[in-house]
Amino acid sequence: MNPLPVLLPADPDAPFPPAERALRRPPGLLAVGGDLSPARLLNAYRRGIFPWYSDGDPILWWCPDPRTVFRSDGVRLSSKFRRQLRRSAWTVRADTAFAEVIDACARMPRPGQDGTWITDEMREAYVRLHRLGHAHSVEVYDGPHLAGGIYGVAIGRMFFGESMVSLQSGGSKVALAALARRLHAWGWPLLDAQVENAHLLSLGAQRWQRPRFLAAIADLVSVEVAPGPWTAAFGELPASALAEATAAGAPPHAD
Repeated sequence: MNPLPVLLPADPDAPFPPAERALRRPPGLLAVGGDLSPARLLNAYRRGIFPWYSDGDPILWWCPDPRTVFRSDGVRLSSKFRRQLRRSAWTVRADTAFAEVIDACARMPRPGQDGTWITDEMREAYVRLHRLGHAHSVEVYDGPHLAGGIYGVAIGRMFFGESMVSLQSGGSKVALAALARRLHAWGWPLLDAQVENAHLLSLGAQRWQRPRFLAAIADLVSVEVAPGPWTAAFGELPASALAEATAAGAPPHAD
């Protein structure tokens, strides 16, 4: 087996190894080392690669196969949850509390996970990307209080989701569905969800083989879209609006 490629911190513009060189065990591990500079991160995401590691470990870079992907018109909410949303007073906005969303994601316990992969180094890197207009958050508010959110990286017409959180029951589902609705309206067809789990699949995520995913995003990330905050373009979306349909063309999902 070939040794895992090592990236040097002094050269953030250095190319990543080809995705087909990613390991099968652990699945998708492609490289180690480097840094989390904006140039390195954007270079990675353009190629479908993302960092994921624990505190105290070196930076690990991944490109899993299969890939978990949402179509922006394919997020599904159960009919029971949509009935609850009809009475909801929650509102959804974007880029009004990025640091609060990422901090909530870092604090939230995850089944089968000891600690958090959102290290201080990772937090600083994505906050820096947010300030540069490349990373975005979608926030769900119950009055003045954060009920849930999601954050990720946008390049061209492609959104790479990183993490989402519920501070009240259903908050992350509302954030995901609202993000997907806005992306669909903007003509952004896909939302990357990285690695599958049962919850994502229940919301309509699909498993795509890596070559299909990389071919799809190659066109999307090449579109020229100026970075910057989404607050004005996203506007304010009442969560109750998601009750009529999760997104255009989304199939119903049984309770």
